[in-house]
Amino acid sequence: MNYRQLVATLAAAFASTAAAQSPPAAPAPAPAPAPAAAPAAAAATGETLLDPVVVYGESEEEGTVQKPFLSAVEGTRIFAGKRATVIDLDVLPKVQANNYRQGLALTPGLLYSEETTPLVSLGYRGIGDPHRSQFMQVLKDGIPIHADPFGYPEAYYTPPLDVVDRIEFIRGGGALMYGTQPAGALNYVTNMPNRDKAFAIRSQNVFGSDDFFSSYTAADGTVGKLGYLGYYNHRESEGFRSANSDYELDGGHAKLVYNVDEDTRWILGVDLYTEEHGEPGGLTAAQYAADRNQATRLYDRFRMRRDAVSLDLQHALSDTTELSVKTWTGYYDRWSRRQIGNTATNNIERQEFETFGFEPRIRHDWQAWGGEHTLTAGAQFYTLESPRVDKRGAAADANDGDIRRIADRELTYGSFFAENKFTFGKFSVTPGVRVEIVQQDLTTTNLAAPLGTFDKENDVVQPLFGLGLNYEFDNATSLYANVSQSYRGTIFSESIIPAPGATVEDDIDPALSWSYEIGYRGTPKTWLTFDTSLFCIDLDNRFGVISNVLTSVGRSINYGWDAAVQADLIGAWDEAHGTSLGNTFGSLSLYANVSLLEAELHGGPNDGGTPQYSPDYMIRTGLIWNLKDKAKVSLLGTFLDDHNAQDSGADAFAIPACMTWDLTAEYKVTDNFTVMAGINNLFDEDYYARVRNDGIDPAPGRNFYLGGSLSF
Repeated sequence: MNYRQLVATLAAAFASTAAAQSPPAAPAPAPAPAPAAAPAAAAATGETLLDPVVVYGESEEEGTVQKPFLSAVEGTRIFAGKRATVIDLDVLPKVQANNYRQGLALTPGLLYSEETTPLVSLGYRGIGDPHRSQFMQVLKDGIPIHADPFGYPEAYYTPPLDVVDRIEFIRGGGALMYGTQPAGALNYVTNMPNRDKAFAIRSQNVFGSDDFFSSYTAADGTVGKLGYLGYYNHRESEGFRSANSDYELDGGHAKLVYNVDEDTRWILGVDLYTEEHGEPGGLTAAQYAADRNQATRLYDRFRMRRDAVSLDLQHALSDTTELSVKTWTGYYDRWSRRQIGNTATNNIERQEFETFGFEPRIRHDWQAWGGEHTLTAGAQFYTLESPRVDKRGAAADANDGDIRRIADRELTYGSFFAENKFTFGKFSVTPGVRVEIVQQDLTTTNLAAPLGTFDKENDVVQPLFGLGLNYEFDNATSLYANVSQSYRGTIFSESIIPAPGATVEDDIDPALSWSYEIGYRGTPKTWLTFDTSLFCIDLDNRFGVISNVLTSVGRSINYGWDAAVQADLIGAWDEAHGTSLGNTFGSLSLYANVSLLEAELHGGPNDGGTPQYSPDYMIRTGLIWNLKDKAKVSLLGTFLDDHNAQDSGADAFAIPACMTWDLTAEYKVTDNFTVMAGINNLFDEDYYARVRNDGIDPAPGRNFYLGGSLSF
C-alpha cells in the first residue's frame, strides 16, 4: 500500500468521529488517530494495513501540494474563526538558500527584511522591528525556537526549508493559543519519516554566485513500528560585499518516531546547529551611491551554536479525546565582536541561553444542543538561565578583552489556556482565554561606570481573551471573524536595566494589543483559491529607549486590507470548454496577493508619525507552471512601497520602493534525478529592504544557482 492509499484508508475510518470538523480537501494532517475500525476496512480490500498513526507531516519525498487553509480542528488545536493559512513550499520549485522572498510568494502581509547575513528577519503589518522576527512566535513542530521567547525573542535559527513540509501561519491575535506576540505565530512543520520504505536517501547539492554552495542530505525510513529521519545541511558563501560578508553554517537533525499502537506515538528530535558570518557594516546614502558592495567593517563577526532535544507524545485517550505532551530543552551560545565607531577597539558580547519547556494539551469532542463541540485546553511551563558577559577588546579584531559587565538573567514562565469551538450547523463560535505568568530576575554587575551591582525583578500576571466566528458555505467557502488580545512583555535587551548608564522611567507594563479581523476565503473551484480580509491592530504602550531612558513611546493603530488569489488558468479553461488540457500541459497558476496598510503613531515623541517597517502596499504576483511534478517553473514578483526603518521617520532610515523578480525551475530527468536552476533578482534591481543604526544593509543583486538532487 502506498502513502496515498494509507491516508485514504485512515480518512475513511476516521470519518465517523470527524463529521463535525471541516474535512481536508487534499491530503493533510489528520485531526486524530484512526480508530480500531480501520483494519476491517483494509481486510475488505485485501490490503495489508500498517499501524495507524497521526499524520502531522509528509515524508521526505512526498511533495503533495496541500490545501491552503488549516482545518477547523487539527490534533489538539482549534483554528476555526482564525486567519490560519498554510505556506506549502511544494507549490514552487525547490527554494534554495532559505530564500524567503520566494518562500513567501503566495502569502500577503509578511514583510521579509533582507540582509547580508544568512539570518532571517520577518515583520507583519507594521508591528515593530522585524529584526530576527522578534514580534512573532516562531516555532518548529510546535516548539519555540527563539533564543528565549520571553526575555530575548530573537530567532537566530530557522530550519532549512528543504526539511520543511509546510509553514503554518496563524495571524495576529488568532495565535492566542500558541503564544502572545502581537504579530502572530509562524510554525515550521518538518517532514516525517518515509512510511513506504525501510530506507530512502536524498542528496541535493547546489552551486551559485559569490561562491555559494549548499548541500542537503537526508535519509529516512520505517522498520516495523519505528520510523527514523536524519539530515545534514551545509551552506556557505563569500557573499556579494567586497569583504567580510562570508558565512558558513552546518546543521544536523535526527528524528525517531515510535508508533506504540494505533493510539499512541512518541517522537524524539535532536538538533545540532552552528553558524558563523561576517558583518560588513552598514552604509551611508553617499557610500551606497558610490559603491553598494563596499564593506565598512572588516572585523565584525557573529557566531552562534544551538543544541536542542525534544520529546513529543501523541495519544488518543478515546475516539473523542486526544492528548499531546511536548517537552524540550535547548542551549544557545551567541557570540559577537563589533568595532566601536572608527576606533581601534571593539565590543565583545557573549550570551548563553539554557532553556527547559513542558507543554501538555488536550482536545475533547462533546455533544450538546444538537451539535458536536470541541474543547481544547493546556498549559506551558518554561524556565531560562541566561548569563551574559560584555568585554572591551583592545583591537578591532580582538576576540577577548577586559570584562565591563556581567549579567545573570533568569526567567520563570507559566501559562494556562483554553478555548471551545461551539458548532451550530454551519456556524461556529470559539471563545478563548489565556493567562500569562512571567517572573524575570536580573542581576547586573558593572565594572565600568556606573560601578556596582544592580538587581531588578519584574513580575507580570496577564489575562488575555479572544473570540472567533466562522460560517461555512456550501461552495467550499467560509466567512470568518476574530478579535483577540495579545501582548509583548518586557525583554532583557531593552528593559529592566537596558545598558550601563541607562535608566527606567518607571516600571514597564506589557505592550498590550487588540487584533480585529474579518474575512472571506475558500476554494469554490478546483482551480481557484482566495482569501481576503480587513484588519485592525491597536498596539498600546509601545516602549523604547529615548535619550538613554526606557519609556513609553506611544500607541500605534494599524489597519488595512489583505487579499490573495491563485487561479489555474489551464484548469479554468478545461472547466469552461469541457477539455482536458491539464492532462497534457499540467497547471499554469496565476497568483496575486496584496497588503494595503495605514499605520499611525498616537502619543509619545513621534505622535502622528508612521511606525517603522509599515509600507503602504506590498504586492506579490507571478506565474507557476507545474507539469505533473515532472517540471516546475516559477516567475515570482515582489513590489514593496517605500517606508522607514525608524518610528522617527528620519531620512537616514528611509527605504525606497522596489520591484524584484525571481525565475526558478526544476526538472525531473528520471525518477531518481532532478536538476534545478534559478536567477534571483532577475532584472538586477538596485535596492535595500533593511536599515540599522550603522546604516544601509544592501540586498543582493542578480545572482544564479544550478544544482541537482539524487534520491533512492
